[in-house]
Amino acid sequence: MIKVGIMGAAGYTGGELIRLLTNHPEAQIVFANSGSNAGNRVADVHEGLLGDTDLEFTSEMPFDKADVVFFCFGHGKSEAFLAEHDINSKVKIIDLAQDFRIVGNHDFVYGLPETHRDIISTASRVANPGCFATAIQLALLPALKSGIIEGDIHINGITGSTGAGQKPGATTHFSWRNDNVSVYKTFTHQHLLEIRQTVEELHPSYEGRLLFIPQRGCFARGIFVTAYATCRSSEQEARQIYDDFYADAAFTHFVTKSPDMKQVVNTNKAVVYVEKHDDQLLMISCIDNLLKGAVGQAVQNMNLMFGLPETTGLNLKASAF
Repeated sequence: MIKVGIMGAAGYTGGELIRLLTNHPEAQIVFANSGSNAGNRVADVHEGLLGDTDLEFTSEMPFDKADVVFFCFGHGKSEAFLAEHDINSKVKIIDLAQDFRIVGNHDFVYGLPETHRDIISTASRVANPGCFATAIQLALLPALKSGIIEGDIHINGITGSTGAGQKPGATTHFSWRNDNVSVYKTFTHQHLLEIRQTVEELHPSYEGRLLFIPQRGCFARGIFVTAYATCRSSEQEARQIYDDFYADAAFTHFVTKSPDMKQVVNTNKAVVYVEKHDDQLLMISCIDNLLKGAVGQAVQNMNLMFGLPETTGLNLKASAF
């Protein structure tokens, strides 16, 4: 059994991670750290886990008992935490924040299995991709790697309210979010950095801009991305490229019918679709922001790091209705 520790276990990602690992056949949670909830039962905070676990939150950090530790901190806290705490190099780390996603003076590798499966499999520290970054990259990467698109890429993405985290804010409370749609961080979203980094790996000479307009949706979970760019190939050629690219992907499915978000909510799946309009290639992807966009992908990475099939503990059913 893989012994698992969780830091920042009381938030949305912590709760979803506990839900997955409680039902993972090869994993055992040895501690779930939360300073503000120490001593409280996990199921009293994450009420959807009622009857599933007797685990309690702890303020302790017994890293010596764990094989792998998940960081479910807010952005900017992981790097500071590692600077202040010594974790044995034998303990693997999967960070769900953005601190180590960009290549730099650290030993984390980027954890997008569809492009980095081999390096993840041998890594001891993995930076889990962002939710929008995952959805957008899965929509674009086959076209970019094959070189069939050119020029600026126009991207629109709408995300559920859980993407903003559990801490209440002016744009997250129900009365504002319900029956409402708004844009934010237009053309400046932080996930563009990691997307551009992957683009440069797969297509170093690509010079087009990534013009991304993120939107807040009036639903709790899910991300739906549409993108388009100039394409000289036929629709049939583009679809074959996508089909081949994802042929061996454990969770990313290329489809020939325009998808809807309910196909992926509550699962670790990504659904990708393309169609051609004149000289424009429309690329669509959808994921669950908390699963394939966060902890589902993190568990997928854990499976790879420990030599397990990627799908272990992740065969989840879509809500559908």
